[in-house]
Amino acid sequence: MKPAAMTEPLSVSAVLLDLDGTLLDTVPDLHAAASAMLRDLGRPALPLDSIRSYVGRGIANLVKRVLAGSLDVTDDPSAPPQAALDSFRRHYAFENGRNARTYPGVIEGLEAFKAMGLPLGVITNKAAAFTLPLLELSGLAGYFDVVVSGDLLPKPKPDPMGLVWACGRMAVSPADTLMIGDSIHDFRAGRAAGCHVFLVPYGYNEGLDVRNLDCDAIVPTVENAARRIQHNKMTGQHNPLHTARA
Repeated sequence: MKPAAMTEPLSVSAVLLDLDGTLLDTVPDLHAAASAMLRDLGRPALPLDSIRSYVGRGIANLVKRVLAGSLDVTDDPSAPPQAALDSFRRHYAFENGRNARTYPGVIEGLEAFKAMGLPLGVITNKAAAFTLPLLELSGLAGYFDVVVSGDLLPKPKPDPMGLVWACGRMAVSPADTLMIGDSIHDFRAGRAAGCHVFLVPYGYNEGLDVRNLDCDAIVPTVENAARRIQHNKMTGQHNPLHTARA
């Protein structure tokens, strides 16, 4: 079901955003690390577009998908071979942020949210060892009050745990919070947490079209998302002491 058109600005008290595929195009870095890992294993590299379709469930799942050359291994509970995982992590530590770029409208959107006085958070399945350096290198770190990396809590997206935890840190209700993402995992996490959900159509939704999901709105840019909301100051109780980095 496609989202209905919004006629009035959405009133919210905080905004949560996904990282890879929403704020930053990180596929060039991930592709470089995956290619180096495959070289270490004596295997041929994969096309960049293949890596693009494999992003979204954390590094362990990305490595499994790269090794299998398929999306169909995500539900396999086994971990990827340790040698492959170690190789990828080593190469990604070097590549992380080298070629990542913010999408058009991201900085403008973040500036608009801040001008409204909205607390902001990042919710990503990327491990903290890569999330925080990436935010610093990209110049985005200063915008966020809360950063929830994929290894901070027991359950990453699509589980809502990270979103609910971030709302608690910002002292806002999930019902008054907007989640902006690029994938079905963001959509499911947002809906399960009780948040409003906007989706961007340009990200990494495992090759699928997010425009078929029943979110609150499909927005072409983060800047456009900012134009569609207003700060609900009656319910927003942001306390700047309620911040966390993971």
